[in-house]
Amino acid sequence: MKKLAATFMITTLALTGCGAAADGKETASGGDYPFTIENCGADVTFDKAPERTVLLKSAAVPYLHDLGVLDRVTARAGTYPKEYYDAETLAELDKIPLLTDKTDTSGHLQISQEVVISQQPDLVFGEVDNLSRDTLSAVGIPLLEEPAMCPDSTIAPTFDDIYRQLDTYGKVFNRPQQAATAAAALKDRVGKVEKAGNGRTAAVLYPTVGGGVTYAYGFTSMAHPQLEAAGFKNAFGDSKERVFEVTLEELLGRNPNVLILLHSDGDPKAVEKALTDLPGAEKLKAVRDGTVMTQLFNFTEPPSPLSVDGLEKIVRRFR
Repeated sequence: MKKLAATFMITTLALTGCGAAADGKETASGGDYPFTIENCGADVTFDKAPERTVLLKSAAVPYLHDLGVLDRVTARAGTYPKEYYDAETLAELDKIPLLTDKTDTSGHLQISQEVVISQQPDLVFGEVDNLSRDTLSAVGIPLLEEPAMCPDSTIAPTFDDIYRQLDTYGKVFNRPQQAATAAAALKDRVGKVEKAGNGRTAAVLYPTVGGGVTYAYGFTSMAHPQLEAAGFKNAFGDSKERVFEVTLEELLGRNPNVLILLHSDGDPKAVEKALTDLPGAEKLKAVRDGTVMTQLFNFTEPPSPLSVDGLEKIVRRFR
């Protein structure tokens, strides 16, 4: 392993703090390299556009597709539900070898350091529990995480974060025009469906199938601006937490007009049943009125072009 790491450090992109802007955000000279961004508190410098990348999470997929650089992904790990993608994106993903989709009981990806390093990537997307940024940087591999998923992040996301992330990836891959075009198209889509407040409240929840904790999404989640753009008031918008446990009693106390249930995979009916089977759930206004919607997780979080798809789905369902 030491021999592999030493060899790899010579042949891969160096991770340095050189050229960082004074505010720690971004620095580039006329759009040229080296280009440095701050990502989850770490400075990541690119001397050239990445050519061999590995996906450990799926959140970057729609960005990379819009920029036309999915062909630079040489391997992927985790799950990539087909419902997220159009036929063109699915065809691109099918060409990328899947290293593993194994997860632990809490849904976290299980993959070894050796497997990832053997791919000789010059960039990894997504930090996982047993493969941290520090572990990868020790062998010269930079890592980028979606900003909203940075540990201890307290920044309230907006749709503008999606456009900014497109711009950032456009600079990383030297595709600024593609990024600008994609961002403009997303802004147009949001503008066409965005609605003024209608007085109704909604809550975004993540029930545990098979029994267990129910989670709600607060002000610092992408669920908040998504609900607002759809014309709803977030019933948990007074919470500054991104996601937190919620009891049925608290749900009944707020009794939102609409419930949107997120899930990672599996049968949507089982997700809805996980909520409606809770003792007393029949008293919820949304359950009684049939205004409960299930939606795959990445159609809301983290902020990405899929969040725009999710907004459109919510508006269609409750227009």
